[in-house]
Amino acid sequence: MTVLVVNSGSSSLKYAVVKPDSGEFLADGIIEQIGSAQVPDHDAALRAAFDELAGQGLHLDTLGLVAVGHRVVHGGKTFYRPTLIDSELIAKVQELAPLAPLHNPPALLGIEVARKLLPDLPHVAVFDTAFFHNLPEAAATYAIDRDVAERWGIRRYGFHGTSHQYVSEQAAAFLGEPYESLNQIVLHLGNGASASAIAGGRPVDTSMGLTPMEGLVMGTRSGDVDPGIIMYLSRTAGMAVEDIDAMLNRQSGVRGLGGENDFRKLHARIESGDANAQLAYEVYIHRLCKYVGAYLAVLGRVDVISFTAGVGENDAAVRRDALAGLTGLGIEVDEELNTVKDKGARCISAESSPVKVLVVPTNEELAIARAAAALV
Repeated sequence: MTVLVVNSGSSSLKYAVVKPDSGEFLADGIIEQIGSAQVPDHDAALRAAFDELAGQGLHLDTLGLVAVGHRVVHGGKTFYRPTLIDSELIAKVQELAPLAPLHNPPALLGIEVARKLLPDLPHVAVFDTAFFHNLPEAAATYAIDRDVAERWGIRRYGFHGTSHQYVSEQAAAFLGEPYESLNQIVLHLGNGASASAIAGGRPVDTSMGLTPMEGLVMGTRSGDVDPGIIMYLSRTAGMAVEDIDAMLNRQSGVRGLGGENDFRKLHARIESGDANAQLAYEVYIHRLCKYVGAYLAVLGRVDVISFTAGVGENDAAVRRDALAGLTGLGIEVDEELNTVKDKGARCISAESSPVKVLVVPTNEELAIARAAAALV
């Protein structure tokens, strides 16, 4: 039994063929530069993925596929469980596009072509917002006019939920502790970045909000800003709302401050003496440390902090600096363990640290495959 997982972006399409029971990946890959002469659209991208699979001797009609699992970022209030895809779901996800303009539209394109090319398989949407659907009302509610919020569905939805759930479960398994017994902070640090506070297996707060732009400083997104900045730029600088939106989503974060959103290149700029790159890094770390402290307060007691995703799993300096100076709060990173290069889950906290600090590789494709298989 296998599941094809499709994660469709605006200019790339990731795919994987996964055995959900064992967790084995038969294949995975990415088709990039969608919109180019070589890959003009998502239809061509998915066909290219099928060609790559065939080149490895993996033919779709012999893989035992039981479902196609699709990552969809925003499910709004309506979708909080893995859901079979039909025309009604597609229409509702399209309505949610303004809340995730960088993510939902390309996901729908991927769904459209996959359903056309694989019409006999059930297609399942797995939503990034699902894990945070039942956030406590105090955490999910913005202090704005209640009627406006209710009319337009404004609340904290949270994102990267598939990753936060998977990593928190894996952290419990790594420690050999019951999931329900642990209070956890998960730091998903990729080009998009988010933090979550999880008490006894239930998320009680998360940094992303109505859209994936709130919270931590990210690769190209600003994270938390004073909303007055938007009105100020509109009134005083004469910027259109669309231009402000593009700036905050695509031209901000560490790229906006330091010229790079690839942390390897950012570190190289810092080492060369680039003051802008240094400031970008310091702003990133400051916000990250601030959220760790806030979630310590929210949870009251923290048993484990886990780093995951591209930056979280691979950048030892970010892990060290984000938790530096927190020994008095029971958090101490072991410098030697932190610098060990390993692809598996590992502990990087000092033996004397009451709070365990882990690096836990995320695996959203496996989580999506298991969710899709369980549904069908």
